[in-house]
Amino acid sequence: MLVLLASAGIGLLVSLIGTPLFARLFSRIGWGQFIRDDGPQSHHVKRGTPTMGGLVFIVATVLGYFGGKLLGQDQPTMPALLILLLMVGMGAVGFVDDFLKISNQRSLGLGGWAKVAGQVVVSVLFGVLAITVPAAGGRPVVDTVISGVRDIPWLDLTAWGAMGGIVFVLWILLMNVSASNAVNVTDGLDGLATGSVILSATGFAFIAFWQFNQSCFSADPAAGCYDVVQPLDVATVAATLVGALIGFLWWNTTPAQIFMGDVGSLSLGGALAGFAIMTDTHLLLLLIAGLPIIVTGSVIVQRTYFKLTGGKRIFLMTPLHHHFELKGWAEVTIVVRFWILGGLFVAAGIGLFYFEWALQG
Repeated sequence: MLVLLASAGIGLLVSLIGTPLFARLFSRIGWGQFIRDDGPQSHHVKRGTPTMGGLVFIVATVLGYFGGKLLGQDQPTMPALLILLLMVGMGAVGFVDDFLKISNQRSLGLGGWAKVAGQVVVSVLFGVLAITVPAAGGRPVVDTVISGVRDIPWLDLTAWGAMGGIVFVLWILLMNVSASNAVNVTDGLDGLATGSVILSATGFAFIAFWQFNQSCFSADPAAGCYDVVQPLDVATVAATLVGALIGFLWWNTTPAQIFMGDVGSLSLGGALAGFAIMTDTHLLLLLIAGLPIIVTGSVIVQRTYFKLTGGKRIFLMTPLHHHFELKGWAEVTIVVRFWILGGLFVAAGIGLFYFEWALQG
């Protein structure tokens, strides 16, 4: 518990102090945000705001985790390292995308397929390591079982042998690409994605800590215990990310002094997918990350309806937050109301998690 608190505190301080320093540096070297010409006209005042701020909370999370481990004289664990690997790897894809936008002086960076290809490489690497590299005790970090609130027995792919491993890695790929792109789409208003992921990561910190307290590896395991590897360390990474994001949000809230960029949004989506995978709550991610999923769903619905009806629209503009901007809502009103919606989704996810445990007990 001491390591968790120390890591979160370090992450908060590094991000809170480092974000304005990075913002000044990025502004000096010309790493400014480009704005879509077809987006809301009110966004053009944000042109030139320093971007790629995701580098700050990625660094703060990594430093916070290892700093807390050093202070607590505790060894890093494989589940935590893999989550950080996924976060940094997805951030690297986003960094390339952001850098090309700045270099080419336009709002588009990597092509769609090139970005997906980068996400695929990182996801497959993470998936293969997760099911092959042994953790403490020699068992794999995760079992090849698709989970809801916990492992679903009839979706156990172990009996399929190598084919089961391939299917499971593809499932991880789907989760990671979906989550990272969902957060990326949500990152359209000052503080919106940051606050949303703070809520989601807090939910996973609670879930992982609860699994630690109810672990099947404890001296006296109770009914409904959780067979999850190193859940306390997963909670530590989640809490550290929350601390880093709170420090970043101080500067990212309206009017934002720095944007996270794709380096930030893709890394955050990867982190959420990593938490769900390490806590065996794959399908629960649909609730814990409910806000980004709804925002992304609005884009899918809009495009599908547009094609089927020959040009008609359901929303004034997508993603969904732009629809409310065009309806005249103030940006801060949209952000706060979306945070409330995201918090309700996280509460529902935690409630479902606890209700399932109560039934098991």
